[in-house]
Formats: sequence, structure tokens, C-alpha cells
Amino acid sequence: MKVAVNDFVKRQTELSGKTFSNDLTFEFFANHARDKMIKNKFLIGYRKGVRIVAIDKKYVHKVYCPYVKITKDIKLVSKLVKRREKELPYIQTRAINGIPVKAGAVNLILYSHDVLLENDENTTDADWELISINAIPEGEDTMPIDPVTMMRNQLNLIGGTKARYSTEEWAKSVLFWQKYASLNPINLIDED
Repeated sequence: MKVAVNDFVKRQTELSGKTFSNDLTFEFFANHARDKMIKNKFLIGYRKGVRIVAIDKKYVHKVYCPYVKITKDIKLVSKLVKRREKELPYIQTRAINGIPVKAGAVNLILYSHDVLLENDENTTDADWELISINAIPEGEDTMPIDPVTMMRNQLNLIGGTKARYSTEEWAKSVLFWQKYASLNPINLIDED
């Protein structure tokens, strides 16, 4: 089984507002996922051809969790952004203050070659490609897909991967994202 790094995941860097690691490489995560999938240690994702692999606990502390718990003291800012050139813009909300929560777990999201081919989003010829690294806040069992991604998928918009979600999946996503926000990465930079 060949597992590679999709170009899409490479956007997850220190200044992205997304989960990242300065200690572990994208290739490490892809290889870790491959080793666990060979041992059948994965979950089926939101559709066939999507897998979720939990990284071993001993590596979780090496992954930055970008989320803050939303309280009355958290200041939020929203702006219109695009992930990629051809995608529709969406409203992104980020926290501009607060202390990021610790990751309790980290999931690796992998798409099969066939799923990626549906929208010409494969960037290698591997059987599986790592497309996302998701830190899950300590105390949470799971982290649902965010509502914007669910919308893009369910409506089969550019950048989405065709899927259908239940009413409960939608509600859990909205509930989770009412409790947490990504810390704006510019607020991580120390200004001396």
C-alpha cells in the first residue's frame, strides 16, 4: 500500500491557523498512517474511500492544536476567504486572543486515489493521500467536519468531495464550532 502527501495538506503550517507540527513532517504522518492502515487500525470516514487514522498518543504532544474555547472574553474576527482559486469564498471566523487548548488526540484524514480522481485532486499516484491533520481538543471525543466543508461536500461544489450528511451530523458540527475557534495565526507572532 502506497501512502503519499497530497499538496493540499501542505498548507497546514505555523501561519495557517490550522493543525501543524514543527517536530513531525508530512512524510512522517503519511508513513504513520500507512503503518496503521496495514494493521487495520483506522476508521471509515464520511464516505467510502475516506479513512481516519488516529496517531499514536506518544506523538500527540508534538502537534499544535490551533483552537481556543470560545468564552465572553474571546474576541472574534471574520473575513471572506478562499481556500483555492476556483472555489467559492466563505466567511472564516478566527479568535484574535486566547490560549490554544491542548490536543487530546490527532486524526489523519486520508483519501483514496479514486476519491481524489473524482475532482482531479490527486497530486500523486499513491493508493492513499494524506489530505488533513486534525488536532482534537482535549476533552472532546471527536471533531466533526466544519459546516462550510460539509456544505461544499453535500452540494458537490468545487473543492468538495460528494457526500451526504444526516441532520445529527450537521447539528454536531454546528455545536462543536460554536464552542471553538481557530486562533488567528498572526496572533502567534511575538512582536519585540
